[in-house]
Amino acid sequence: MPEAKLVVDAVTKAFGPLPVLDGVTLDVAPGEFVSVIGPSGCGKSTLFNVIAGLERPDGGRVLVDGADATGRTDPFAYMPQQDLLFPWRSVLDNTALGLEVAGVPRREARRRAGELFAPFGLAGFEDARPGDLSGGMRQRAALLRTVVQDRAVLLLDEPFGALDSLTRTDMQTWLDGVRARFDWTVLLITHDIREAVRMSDRVVVLGPRPATVRREVPVDLPRPRTAAMVTTPPFAEVEERVLDALRGGGELSPSG
Repeated sequence: MPEAKLVVDAVTKAFGPLPVLDGVTLDVAPGEFVSVIGPSGCGKSTLFNVIAGLERPDGGRVLVDGADATGRTDPFAYMPQQDLLFPWRSVLDNTALGLEVAGVPRREARRRAGELFAPFGLAGFEDARPGDLSGGMRQRAALLRTVVQDRAVLLLDEPFGALDSLTRTDMQTWLDGVRARFDWTVLLITHDIREAVRMSDRVVVLGPRPATVRREVPVDLPRPRTAAMVTTPPFAEVEERVLDALRGGGELSPSG
């Protein structure tokens, strides 16, 4: 097993008298796709903010490639649920924006972003405005803007939550393929069990607030993961293990 790309080590966090995270520990291997799921209000978003360096933990630390990255934003590319594309900028200018903010010259930023338009299914829309795109295309543009920054770990905070069911399914299929092509290391936060199982190599299940890791469920299903796979017995068995953990059926167990 390669050394973990990302380690969350016994992270605690409270807001005043309200404890939110209670010693959360997890890891993600290089090239692995891990999902975090838990009850509503358990602290998933707080955990992501701590990992991304947007919040300081009260205790514990975050490591990337073995080095302390607690409170740092630079190792992470963070994509929130909303696409946050600026309507007055072209799609190409939107996707290059993160690089420009990081100090990359505009021409170079546009060149680097433009190289990804074909694999992201956006070729021919470089000069379009976000309002000209479908919901799925907007999310692909937002993800392109995120990954073009070439950070060590990709953090996805319910990136398809605002999409309709059909578009969401199509985006999951697309992301499964493009992730394998680029070998990203991904941590996804989601409230959708089926999405977590379909996308992940492993699902980390959190308990109620203050959150701890209740169980880790491996997803030993072949890739690529098609939409038809979700109706098969092996897929349903993994879903049931995740659901059992959410209901409180067991503590941390790497074997699920």
